[in-house]
Amino acid sequence: MSAKTKFEMEFVFQASPQLLYQYISTASGLSEWYADNVNSRSEKFTFIWDENEEEAILLKKKSDQYVRFQWSHADSPEEYFELRIVVDEITKDVSLFVTDFAEEDEVEESKMLWENQIDDLKHVLGSA
Repeated sequence: MSAKTKFEMEFVFQASPQLLYQYISTASGLSEWYADNVNSRSEKFTFIWDENEEEAILLKKKSDQYVRFQWSHADSPEEYFELRIVVDEITKDVSLFVTDFAEEDEVEESKMLWENQIDDLKHVLGSA
């Protein structure tokens, strides 16, 4: 398998880092916007969309800052998806950075999918 292409996106939120973190780091929060349902047992998360289930392992997390997951079917240990909260020191603007990997010919499609998912998250947070 060829290496996938890494991409990063930034989204600005009108929400506290603490609140945003709850929606990116917990099964209940993720099921509000990312998947139809999310179950977790320890570091293993099961994401459910319609009839499809995908498992991911929570690799790293830091409270109110970031979470990093790796799909159980990842081709490489360097492939993951990360949701990182950054607060601008001067303006106090809160941004969510999404880092993910996709096949080179699927990067734009993956970005559009993330944009739709993040729109859902903004709607849930009242940050749209």
